[in-house]
Amino acid sequence: MNILLNFKNFKIIYGGSIATMGIPHTTSRLEQPKLNINPKIGLLIIGIILIGANLRAPLTSVGPLVASIRDSLGISNTLAGTITTVPLLAFAFLSPFAPKLARRFGMEFTLFISLILLTIGIGIRSFGGIETLFAGTILIGLSIAIGNVLLPSLIKHNFAQKIGMMTGIYAVSMNLCGAIGSGISIPISSVSGLGWTGALGCWGILSLLTIFIWLPQLRNRHRSTKSQQTVQKVESINLWRSRLAWNVTLFMGFQSFIFYTVITWMPEILEQKGLNTHDAGWMLSLMQLAVLPITFLVPILAGRLQDQRLLVVIPAVLLIGGLFGILYGNTLLIPLWIIMVGIGVGFVFSLAMMFFSLRTQSTNEAAELSGMAQSFGYLLSAVGPVLFGGLHDITHSWTIPLLMLVLVSIFIFIAGMGAGKNEYVTSK
Repeated sequence: MNILLNFKNFKIIYGGSIATMGIPHTTSRLEQPKLNINPKIGLLIIGIILIGANLRAPLTSVGPLVASIRDSLGISNTLAGTITTVPLLAFAFLSPFAPKLARRFGMEFTLFISLILLTIGIGIRSFGGIETLFAGTILIGLSIAIGNVLLPSLIKHNFAQKIGMMTGIYAVSMNLCGAIGSGISIPISSVSGLGWTGALGCWGILSLLTIFIWLPQLRNRHRSTKSQQTVQKVESINLWRSRLAWNVTLFMGFQSFIFYTVITWMPEILEQKGLNTHDAGWMLSLMQLAVLPITFLVPILAGRLQDQRLLVVIPAVLLIGGLFGILYGNTLLIPLWIIMVGIGVGFVFSLAMMFFSLRTQSTNEAAELSGMAQSFGYLLSAVGPVLFGGLHDITHSWTIPLLMLVLVSIFIFIAGMGAGKNEYVTSK
């Protein structure tokens, strides 16, 4: 990989990444240079795609199986909801520390260790007991938290002038595998002798493959660590005092609140509306498949705009309309309502991922903002599946829980209007 030293501007250009000599680099959003792909950069892109694929599927595959897990283990709806909530609590706990781990050990090595933990967690979760179910789920949550936080920073570091495109690529990978996970869970569990444990355990194959593909990136450990430490010495930030950072955090948190609630309970809601188990599972897949073009196009569009507030209006309308449709609309139009919710959630997620880069001026700031947003944001979203299931247990109806999601959609709009402003986070 060629390294070009430009002593006049004191810049180091390494493949697709640009780092100044201790000075955070700000890239114009209008710059669209060609991305020269060599074998090493190509392998990095494949690794990013595979890591993205591991960030959703181990979790989305749980939703269609909640009823089977609940009946098999003899647990309540509220406790069943915590199967999805536990990873979110793990996200909230570890996310603030992920940037510090990356500065200490390097982003590439930290991601490598997280993949190993993910594989171990998937294996433990598949043993079939209550204790192993939650122990494995905790490990899965901790490992995915690292990938959630570090991937946007890794992209900003290595593809500073192609942030929108690379964000779109890994977001598509994440949502595609998430959709596949929801769709094939029931068919796999129906195979003789596998059950829900086999349906959840099969994702260890994907994480194991990713480990081997990511191995070459460990050679970049020293360089990445040194770069992060250099930036840290130049700039000390406290994003917890930034109103803009809080808007990004709430925008991310409310989106996750809706997404993880929907993937946990939507199959059961649809079953009570007359769909069979297999069709309900595939509706969840349809929701995530519908969002694939959006998750690719939105980051590119957002990267070309100076102000993203207009983009915030679209998902808010889709979410509110889709949720009201599921609640009060014609049953024959359920696929339409599901698609609207899916596009709305994916739209917000893509914007949130872009805000980590667009609202910051350096790789260090991007990692810190990502850590903050995914820590507090996932803590907020962790309430969703449990509260939703608890409200259903109390009211014996899905009406109040779904109206709660409508209210959260309004909160997304309010936070998004603040996060979409053409500003940078500060420590003031």
